[in-house]
Amino acid sequence: MSFFDIVLLFSAGFLSSVVNAIAGGGTFLTFGAMTLVGVPPIMANATSSVTQFPGYVTSALAYRKEIRQAGREVWVLAGVSFAGSLAGALILVSMSNPSFRTLVPWLLLAATLIFAAGPYLKPKSLHPEQPISRLGLLAQGVTSIYGGFFGAGMGIMMLAVLGLTKGGDYHKLNALKNLIAVVIAFVAILVFSSGGVVAWLPAVIMIPAGALGGHFGVWAARRVPQAVIRGVVVAVGLLLSWYYFAF
Repeated sequence: MSFFDIVLLFSAGFLSSVVNAIAGGGTFLTFGAMTLVGVPPIMANATSSVTQFPGYVTSALAYRKEIRQAGREVWVLAGVSFAGSLAGALILVSMSNPSFRTLVPWLLLAATLIFAAGPYLKPKSLHPEQPISRLGLLAQGVTSIYGGFFGAGMGIMMLAVLGLTKGGDYHKLNALKNLIAVVIAFVAILVFSSGGVVAWLPAVIMIPAGALGGHFGVWAARRVPQAVIRGVVVAVGLLLSWYYFAF
C-alpha cells in the first residue's frame, strides 16, 4: 500500500465520520476510497461498517445529554435495530458482488428522496415531539435491515423515519440516529468478521480517523443551521446515487 493510499484512506475515514455525525452518507467516502485502492465491493462495504463504528460511538457520546432525555424509547429502537441489522448483514454475506452492486444506487436514491421530502410529507397534526409510532418502529426495522446490508445513506433514512414518525428537535433526532447506528454497526461487525469479509489493513488506517471525525462532526452539527445541514445531506445522497449509477 502506497503513501497516497494511506492518506486517502485516513482522510476518507475522518470525513465520513464528520458527515455521519451531522446526518449520514459517510459510507460513500469509505467505500469509494477502498474500491479505489483495490478492495472488492462486498469486502469494501463490510470494512466500512468496521471503520464507521468508532465515529458512531464518539458521536453518540457527544450527544449523551439528548440520549438520556429519550428514556426507554432508546432501548426499544435499539432492539428493533439489532434484529434488523442482523438480518441485513446475513443477507449481504450470502450474495455475490455483482448482485450486491446492482441494488446500491436504487436504495441510495430512494433514501435521499425520502429525506428531501421529509418537511413536506410531515402531517400538519403531528406533535413537535411524540413517542415513535408502530409504523415508525416498522420503518426503523426496514432501515436497520438496509443498514446491516449496506450502510451508505443509512443515516439519511433514519433521520427521515424519525422525523416523520416521531418529530421533535433535530439534535434529539440526530442523537437517537447516532446511537442506533452504533447498534447496527456493532452487529454488522460481528457478522462480517465471522464471515471473513473484512479488509483489516484499511480498517486499521481508518478507525482512528473515524473516531476523531465523529466527535468533530457533532461540534459542527451544533453550529450549522438545520437548513444547511439538510441541504448538505441531500447533496451527499444525490452524489452517492450518481456515483453508483455511473460507475
